[in-house]
Parts: sequence; structure tokens; C-alpha cells
Amino acid sequence: MAELLKLNAVSRRFGGLQALHNVSLTIGTGEVLGLIGPNGAGKTTLVNVITGVHPATGGQVVYQGKDISRCKPYQTARMGLARTFQIVQPFPELTVLDNVSAAALFSRSGSSIRQAQEFAREQLEFVGLSAQVNSPAASLTLAMRKRLELAKALAMQPKLLFLDEVNAGLNSAEVEQAMSLIKKIAATGTTIVLIEHLIKVVVTVCSRIAVLHNGQLISEGDPRQVVNDPKVVEAYLGLRYSQAAKDHLKNAEASHD
Repeated sequence: MAELLKLNAVSRRFGGLQALHNVSLTIGTGEVLGLIGPNGAGKTTLVNVITGVHPATGGQVVYQGKDISRCKPYQTARMGLARTFQIVQPFPELTVLDNVSAAALFSRSGSSIRQAQEFAREQLEFVGLSAQVNSPAASLTLAMRKRLELAKALAMQPKLLFLDEVNAGLNSAEVEQAMSLIKKIAATGTTIVLIEHLIKVVVTVCSRIAVLHNGQLISEGDPRQVVNDPKVVEAYLGLRYSQAAKDHLKNAEASHD
């Protein structure tokens, strides 16, 4: 698997708080990586550093062989790094189509408004929002707003897509739909980093998992390795959720047989 992104001892400090400490991680082209850990572990901060929201205070972010440690968010976006946000905030008064068209225009230099709208319609069909194209974003349910957020990210034609808590607040049926959609995106060849608390989703969708705790990478490997790692059980899963993770993993493996 070709290397797409490499973190070399990445650190980030906010005043006296060491939010990230010497995180080294490689992400391969086309993989689905789960990024898990307790609240406050540094997961979103790591994504912010990679995408240029907060520059690293130490270490190096290398994307497609290029050091992007000092790039701005608009620069990383145009290089093919896109993300969804934990708190979904579309432009409420704009239509669903205009929300996604704006993302397409931003990332596709030289595109006309008509071209951006056509591409936006394709992404909305992909995520299942074709019937809502002319509705104001404010009228959507939470599950639909999450799919709108995905369509906006996909309209930027990402090579690397960060999904931050896309299942938060969804019911079990909506989570199943979201998992199916993530698998569809992965099948297009897009590399995905999935930040997620629902361990069922992580072990079902991800080929590899990285675990952050107190800003440090404490474990990395395939799902079976990680859910059996004593450090992960102690810092994050606990015995009860560790067993639940193993059960979900067993079910996921059985469904692939």
C-alpha cells in the first residue's frame, strides 16, 4: 500500500497544555483508519494539525511526499484533504444544493457555477439527498444534515477524508445507513480516517485502528490487535466494552465469510 500521509513526531501545545506529544503515524492510500480514544485524547486536535487549522509546534506532517506542516486550511483542502465536523453547521438559509455547490466551487478552480451545481447534484445523489436539493438546509433532520456534511466534503474531491463523529446523535438504523455510506465512499478509493466512539462501527468498517490517549499514540494495528491490547483496555475500552468490541469484530468477520 502506497504511503499517502506520514506524521513524524507531531506535537501541539496550547500554552501549558500538551495536546499532542510525538505522534508518528503512516496512512496508506485507500485504507480506512479508525482513530479512537477517550474524550480529550487529542483526536480532533490531530486532524486540525494535519489540515492546517493549528500548525504543529513540533514534528512534521508529510502528504504525498510534501511537507505541509505550515500550510493553511484552504491550501490543504485544495491538495485533496477534506473533513466533516463533529458539530454540523450548514448554511441554514441556503438550499441543500447551494451548500454543496459552494464547496465544489471552492475546491475546483476554474469551475463555473453550473458545473459546480452539476457536480453537487452527483454528490447529493450519492449520499441519498436528491429529493432535498431545493430544501433549505435548516429544514433537514440531524441524520440528513450529517449526509449533507458528507456531500460537501465529497464535493471537494478528497484524496484523504477525515470523518469526525459522523454517527454522533444518530439512532441505530441511521448508524447502519451511515456505515453503508462510509463503505461506499471507501469503495471509490478515497482514503478515510474515521474518528468514532461507536466501537461497532470502528471494528466493522476500519482495516486498521490507531488509539490516542493524553495526546500520545498508545496502540496501532488491525482491529483484533487493538481491541486485545491491554493498554487500550485500561485507557479506553474497559473490560465490558473490550468484550463488546470483540463480539462486534467476530460478527463483522463472520459476515465477510
